[in-house]
Amino acid sequence: MLTSLQNSLVKQIRKLHSTKERHKQQLFLLEGTHLLEEACAVNYPLETVCCTQDWQVAHLSLWEEACSRCDRAEIVSREVLDAIATTVQPDGVVATAKRSQRQTQLPFTGLVLALETVQDPGNLGTMIRTAAAAGASGLWISGDSVDLDSPKVLRASAGQWFRLATAVTEDLKATVQQSQQAGMQIVATLPDATLTYWEVDWRKPSMILLGNEGAGLSADLAAIADRQVRIPLSPGVESLNVAIAAALMLYEAQRQLICQ
Repeated sequence: MLTSLQNSLVKQIRKLHSTKERHKQQLFLLEGTHLLEEACAVNYPLETVCCTQDWQVAHLSLWEEACSRCDRAEIVSREVLDAIATTVQPDGVVATAKRSQRQTQLPFTGLVLALETVQDPGNLGTMIRTAAAAGASGLWISGDSVDLDSPKVLRASAGQWFRLATAVTEDLKATVQQSQQAGMQIVATLPDATLTYWEVDWRKPSMILLGNEGAGLSADLAAIADRQVRIPLSPGVESLNVAIAAALMLYEAQRQLICQ
């Protein structure tokens, strides 16, 4: 059992709390039973799995499955687990996995979200979860957004991070144009647009452009769009949370597909 906070593995995992270190080590954190279950369910390769003895006893089959998928497995003290986790009360298990397993390209079919400079990990995780629930094909995110594999993003996605195709692009405008050339309808969300989001034909392969929580979508990206749409708001209400806006359009698209 690992009990020392000075252990080299413990120090290495603790460093993964930092975005810079996650990029440097090319690893990310999975915290909690549910995320580990989801990773195992899709055969996502693991690097290290650490758990308390109590957790191991209570989840023996998951422990054995995780051990078969990782390079190293360790039983750790509660103090060590608390130190390597980013949550205040971790449920007993923390794992690491390689960042390089993520996709770099998404399909030009179905419904895709494209997010520009989204900063809140809770918003990104919620959009991943909602997109997966609504049957979207994938999600692009600009390189200047919150880290795609931030622990908070993974937790907010409720495990759907492992099931939805996602990718980071350093040139979102070029990615949008490439999707457009491949036949996708590009739909931008703007507060002063003439069309409402339910007036769009979502039965076509479509990409939804959503912008930063404060600044919204940039003029450059909005200008590329084939359709500009708004979500009607009551007087005095300036905007909706970006994750809520995404959910409304994703489910309108699903409604149209079901009813066609």
